Amino acid sequence: MPSSATADAQRLLVTRALRGFADGFVSVLLADYLSSLGLSPLQIGTIITGTLLGSAVLTLAVGLLGHGLGSRQLLLGASALMFATGLGFLGVTAFWPLLVVAVAGTLNPSAGDVSVFLPAEQAALSATVEGRDRTGMFARYNLSGNLAGALGALASGLPVAGARWFGWDRAAAERSGFALYAAVAVAVGILYCKLSPALERHTQAAKAAPLLRSRRIVVRLAALFSLDSFGGGFIVQSLLALWLFRRFALSVETAGAIFFAAGIAAGFSQLVSARLAARIGLINTMVYTHLPSNVLLILAALMPTAPLAVGFLLLRMCLSQMDVPARQSYVMAVVPPEERPAAASVTNVPRSLAAALAPLLAGAMLSRSSFGWPLLCGGIAKTIYDVLLLVQFGAVKPPEETADGGTAATRPGRSP
Repeated sequence: MPSSATADAQRLLVTRALRGFADGFVSVLLADYLSSLGLSPLQIGTIITGTLLGSAVLTLAVGLLGHGLGSRQLLLGASALMFATGLGFLGVTAFWPLLVVAVAGTLNPSAGDVSVFLPAEQAALSATVEGRDRTGMFARYNLSGNLAGALGALASGLPVAGARWFGWDRAAAERSGFALYAAVAVAVGILYCKLSPALERHTQAAKAAPLLRSRRIVVRLAALFSLDSFGGGFIVQSLLALWLFRRFALSVETAGAIFFAAGIAAGFSQLVSARLAARIGLINTMVYTHLPSNVLLILAALMPTAPLAVGFLLLRMCLSQMDVPARQSYVMAVVPPEERPAAASVTNVPRSLAAALAPLLAGAMLSRSSFGWPLLCGGIAKTIYDVLLLVQFGAVKPPEETADGGTAATRPGRSP
């Protein structure tokens, strides 16, 4: 842990890990479970779109309307909604009710964290360390989520294995995974109750309207992130699992093992990200690690056999998440502290909103062909994003990369 980290930082790492385990478990299980219910790839893509659209709306509301509330209140509310989501998927099996629960709930079909928890957690995490330790803290935050998510993905095959060993109904066994999801919501809610009053005072200190001084830079970043998110929507973990099921007839257990390895690779790569950012800068770290990962994603789509496709996907995961702590740290650095919750929301909303458009298209593609068209589309869109990000923000440095230490959103000659 960074030397300046408080006890609240450790609590937030634990809650991120718990949520990551639950997300990893259900994201791999989801596609096979919905298929077991008789839903088509297009219907599965529609439900995944619903989860991302709902998360986008909730995340935006939290960032823009909840900036006067404390972190504890926001996170407890999100935990209650997570609990209700688990109960909803546990209790209904028809397409339209499932879609309603997906839109209104917190289910995360991706390998990363795209949820209503993000604005409050990121703003709170920034308050637990000094500026020099912020990127390293975000790296550990994402590492805990990735490693736990990998374990969740590995465990996702247990319900199917149990159904096979004991003769249970497959869909009913897989449905039990949502009971685990609800139980995790209770655990994280208890931990959020233990956040210190000092953190509450810090996050409630500013009552000003959000995004006044930093509106221009945040809006431009959000526009670029939306393009990256649109590309990512083609390859959220649930859809990658569906592609592997249809293209190579892999089992849930095999897919879970693959995503376990991918999560481990992605998690530890983020520790390298913090060291790399200290040497070459946050924007350069984001771009120069992301571009090669997109090439590997496109190559995976073209591979004729499962070992080759999986090999390129695993190589991609060694690089594809290294931009995440750098991106989070960059956003928190270039806006004033009092505007961080709103900035976190507005820049994270595209990770759900723009991404929500793609799963429906990917589901339609997979309904017609098992070829990796979603992977190709995702890789191309993400490559365009990387180039635009470098061109537009390569010269906009965060305070720790400049001599004057000012905020990028307010420094003369630096506001894009």
